[in-house]
This record gives sequence, structure tokens and C-alpha cells, in this order.
Amino acid sequence: MKKKSKFQEKLDRNKVRIINVISFLMGFSQSILIYTVSTYFKEASGVENVGIFYFISFAVVLFILLNLYKLTQKTGSIFVFHLSMVANVAFVFALIILPKSLWGVAAMILYLISVSITWASLDVVLESFSVDKMSGRIRGLYLTLFNAGFVLGPLLASKLLVQYDFVGMFFVSLVFAMFILLFSAFGLRGARSVSFPKRKEGIRKLISKSLGRKNISRIYYISFVLDFFYALMIVYAPIYLLDRGFSWDQLGIAFTIMLVPFVLVQYPAGILADKKTGEKEMIILAILIMGISSFLFFLSSSKDILVWAVILFATRVGAALIEILRDSYFYKQIDCSRADVIDFFRTAQPVAYIAASIVSTVILWAFSLKYVFLFLALVIFSALWPALKLADSKVENK
Repeated sequence: MKKKSKFQEKLDRNKVRIINVISFLMGFSQSILIYTVSTYFKEASGVENVGIFYFISFAVVLFILLNLYKLTQKTGSIFVFHLSMVANVAFVFALIILPKSLWGVAAMILYLISVSITWASLDVVLESFSVDKMSGRIRGLYLTLFNAGFVLGPLLASKLLVQYDFVGMFFVSLVFAMFILLFSAFGLRGARSVSFPKRKEGIRKLISKSLGRKNISRIYYISFVLDFFYALMIVYAPIYLLDRGFSWDQLGIAFTIMLVPFVLVQYPAGILADKKTGEKEMIILAILIMGISSFLFFLSSSKDILVWAVILFATRVGAALIEILRDSYFYKQIDCSRADVIDFFRTAQPVAYIAASIVSTVILWAFSLKYVFLFLALVIFSALWPALKLADSKVENK
């Protein structure tokens, strides 16, 4: 059950709308780059196994997230968000002016770090303007708009990469990042300042207290599995399909089809979670869909890009459902006065990316790339047990 807090929740619809616009713009800006990051690392470093660069990136992200609440307590979540956006702009600009080299690799690592902190801080900002009973709808619309922007990116990215190389993608991403920074600075100006209670507990105590709450630890593991899926799919699916002879033009189409479920299913799933079913049953179904389709990714030997597009589409149906439902469930357990627990919950991403980089390195040392996807399917199915043990949240019609 959710512990009582002195923080009084209040829905601010105008600020939620502004954050939704920011989410859409950020989705588009970041999706231009995200599926080509592994290719950039490979070309800039000359290293085939790029997992080490993700390991470094998310090890730093993990450390920052575990300590980010200290800065949030002092300055507020809106300031932290704007600070991370300034860093985002700076690192994309650095990518434009730097050649493909180890300096470019360093700039890309810093870009990945800034993106993770941007999303973590925006999470706290949104929670401060939300109410728990509407978490499914608020988070569902927020993620749907993010993914509506995100779904447009891969197709544009493939065109930019073919015609202008990476510099063209970096430039477009920079323009959007600068616009987001200006829009949010004006749109969130004068927003009420949330009073965060001062917490002096160390990192070890924060982790033990958070994981000591059974439902938090269960949804944390489910979130870890989702991010583990993203880590391996985003990094290795493009490389795997390119190695099978497909072109970037073909992948651009396939990845655009792949992302459609994020636009279609998340808002309706959020409404259902709030009003009818709760999150538990849909999380179980989503894990099954994502696990089976990931196993099909391992099994398939098709030369038809549409077959791969359908398999990728299915994996994202499951992922899209888990993404909204894990957020909806978690934010019904916690409010924004516990910015430290929110930041800890978001460490599932860097922990997953670190684990994925280690595991993939070991697998690739002994086996071919396709076995990464077999292991991924097994990890996904391991989330069924904590999902079955979740205490379902209350729904409005009950």
C-alpha cells in the first residue's frame, strides 16, 4: 500500500499540457539519433563490440540518479530539467563540430547521460502537477505524445544518414533541443515550487528502504526487464539486421512500423488501468507478448524486411504496454515528495544497460549475435513471477 505523505497533490492541467508538448518534441528530437548511436560508436571507435561505451554511459547515469534528489531538494525539479537540457544542447553541438573519433565517442557518451537525466527530472516535474487517481491517463497521454514524436524519427534519420551522414542528424536534433529549452523555459515559468522534505539518508539506506517495499521492488524488476529489452534491441537489432543484408532505407521503414504500438496502445491502456482492470493483468499479458515475439526474433531467418517489421511490431506492443503500466503502477505507490524514490526507480534503466552491456559482451565472446536475442527472451519471461505477485491497484469503478 502507498504510505501517507504530507504532500498535497493538485492537478495542474495547463502545466501537464505544456509537459506533454515537451514530451512530443523530445521524442522526435531524440529518436533521430537513438537508433544510430551504436552505429556511430562503431564507426567512430573502430570497435565492433560497442557495449563498453554504453557501460560507461549508464554507470555514470546510475551514480547521478542515486544522488540527483539532493540537487532536486535544493533547486527544484524544473531547474534540474533545464540544466540537463542545456547540457543536451551543448553535447549535440559538440557532436556536430567533432570528427568521428574518440572525442566524438566521448561527446556521444555525455549526450546519452544528459538524455537520461532529462527524462528523470521531467518525471518528477510531471508528478508534481499530477494526482494519483489519474496516473494511468496522465502518464498514458504523456508517453503517447512522446512516442508520436518518436515514431517519426527513424524514417527521417535514415534519410539524413544516407544524404548528410551523422552531421545532418546532429544538426536537426540540435535545432529541436534548443527549441525545447526555450519553450519549456517560458512554458514552465512561474510554476509553483514543490517543497521537498530534506532527507539525509545515504544511498545504501535509500536502496534498502525502496526495495524493502515489496510492490516497489517487484515493479522495479519489471522496469529493469523492460529497459534490459530496450538496451539490447536498440543497440544490437540495427547491427544484426544490417549484417543480414538490409539497408538503412529498409530499416527506417521497419523501425517506423515497429514504433506504431507506442502511439496506439498506451493512452487506452492507461484509461483501462485507472477505470477498469488495474495494471497487474495487463502487465502479465504484455510480458508474454514481448517474450514470445523476442524469441521469434531469434528464430527467424527471413530475408523479407516486412517479416522483421511484423516481429518488431509485436515486441513493441508488449513493450508499450509495460512502459505505461509500470509508470502508472509506480506513481500510484508514491508521490513527488519522494523525489529520491522516483530517482531510484529510474535507476532501473542504467542498471539494465550496464547489465546488458556486460551480458552481451560475454555472449558475443562465445556465440554469434543472434544468441543475444535468445537470452533476452529468457530474461523477459523471468518478469512473470514478480508480475504475478503484484498487489493490484484500486480502480475507479470499485
